[in-house]
Amino acid sequence: MNKITVCIPVFNNDVSNIYVEEFLCHELVEKLILISNDKPTNINSKVEIIISEKPFSSQTFKSIAANINSEFVLFFLKSGEIEFQPNTLNRFSQVCLQTGAGIVYSDYTEILRGNKKYHPLIDYQLGSVRDDFAFGNMMMINSSAFKNAVARMKANYDYAGLYDMRLKISEQFGIFRIPENLYTAREKDLRASGEKQFDYVNPKNRAMQIEMENAATEHLKEIGAYLKPKFKEINFAANDFEFEASIIIPVKDRVKTISDAINSALQQKTDFNFNVIVVDNHSTDGTTEILESFAKSNEKLIHIIPERKDLLIGGCWNEAIDNKLCGKFVVQLDSDDLYKDDNTLQKIIDVFKKENCAMVIGSYQLTDFNLNEIPPGLVDHKEWTEENGANNALRINGLGAPRAFCTPLLRDIKIPNVSYGEDYFLGITISRDYKIGRLYESIYICRRWEGNTDASLDILKLNTNNIYKDRLRTFEIIARQNKNKTK
Repeated sequence: MNKITVCIPVFNNDVSNIYVEEFLCHELVEKLILISNDKPTNINSKVEIIISEKPFSSQTFKSIAANINSEFVLFFLKSGEIEFQPNTLNRFSQVCLQTGAGIVYSDYTEILRGNKKYHPLIDYQLGSVRDDFAFGNMMMINSSAFKNAVARMKANYDYAGLYDMRLKISEQFGIFRIPENLYTAREKDLRASGEKQFDYVNPKNRAMQIEMENAATEHLKEIGAYLKPKFKEINFAANDFEFEASIIIPVKDRVKTISDAINSALQQKTDFNFNVIVVDNHSTDGTTEILESFAKSNEKLIHIIPERKDLLIGGCWNEAIDNKLCGKFVVQLDSDDLYKDDNTLQKIIDVFKKENCAMVIGSYQLTDFNLNEIPPGLVDHKEWTEENGANNALRINGLGAPRAFCTPLLRDIKIPNVSYGEDYFLGITISRDYKIGRLYESIYICRRWEGNTDASLDILKLNTNNIYKDRLRTFEIIARQNKNKTK
């Protein structure tokens, strides 16, 4: 019989939701280990305690590895009430044995605000290297794979121990999702998806992010996908453009915000000529009429309505960059958003020329619809560095805004006809060979309101988005591995 060691982090000395007796009586459970910053009271003497201030640290996993003899480790990732199906542990261990997997995890039922709902997860792939990949509330780990990963740990992380361990296991073993509902868990984080997505750029989490970056970089080196900071040069004088720059605004049905965006673009003060190209994707709410009025009164505004009706955001961008009036550089402005002031465009183009960049990314201020600042405020993505930005980009879910590009290169690459991840695709693709410049001061206002497409996503849409970005990372990792092989 293949025995299991169950490891449960205890938060705030609260063991009320941990079913100690049930685990100790289960035929497959060899040992129960609680990880706590203090010894919990009123606990069965058969339970082992690992004292640790940081349950996901490297040292914690080293302590666990030294205290297990079972074939598998069931590690809890979250605190809270969990109810197992009768066959949960058997099914986890069965799949581990059948596949030789290093880690298995499963779908589950989520209790959110008193409502029960099936919570499907997504499959792990080569590109699932982001540190926020969702495994649910628990994972079962092959003990041999676990000990092997711990033995290869080079750093002592306070926060990134679990992430480091998971990446190391993925280098030598499979990680598989069981698409079955194997337990029920109560969700304590009640925030909408649009709020959670900014956790990784919160300054309070900076120390954690540095550790995550180091673990991810080491992993990329191990799998042959690490890039050294060596960039191709771009000859900006080699192309003849009527306009130096174009501000690109794709839009569909944004009657509430499009006027603000257009005014913000047209008011830019520069020492070069520019235009504003708005790709109106067949709006039906009055947006088209507003754009027609602007175009009549200002020759800088180019109003395009595509012939095709199957275009998403990426396809709209392709319409703009292929237009004969498109400038040498193109700068993003979403139809919900604004530039911080009338110098934004000038600052961006100056970076292109000063640093010979193929892409420039700015920093933005988060506000509500009425431009009142909301947490976390300034999003500056300081995790991007010239030395390691191209590698760290594979760990995170976004690179910042506004985004600007060298048009000839963009015309060569082409943009996927999607409405999510097209900007991320460009960032990781361009960074493989070219320098990306950064502006860490606030030059852009990103308005979060109920009209944003990603303000509050259901789990199916969130999974679809994450699968796509993980797939983009998979493609990019393979491309980088092949590039390194040909050097």
